[in-house]
Amino acid sequence: MPQHAPTARVCRDCDGFPTVAITTGTRHSDGTRATLRITCLTCKGTGTTAPAANLHRIGR
Repeated sequence: MPQHAPTARVCRDCDGFPTVAITTGTRHSDGTRATLRITCLTCKGTGTTAPAANLHRIGR
């Protein structure tokens, strides 16, 4: 019989993309763009509905 691994539930707020980079429109002196790094407040950057402390591997 095939064994199926349980999949982690995806966060409903960030849809599995917990960290994004947003450009501010300004540039640094070397020409690169200034960006802000934003993390999902609901899942705290894990991308799943379970907190990182609750994620663990179960097996034989």
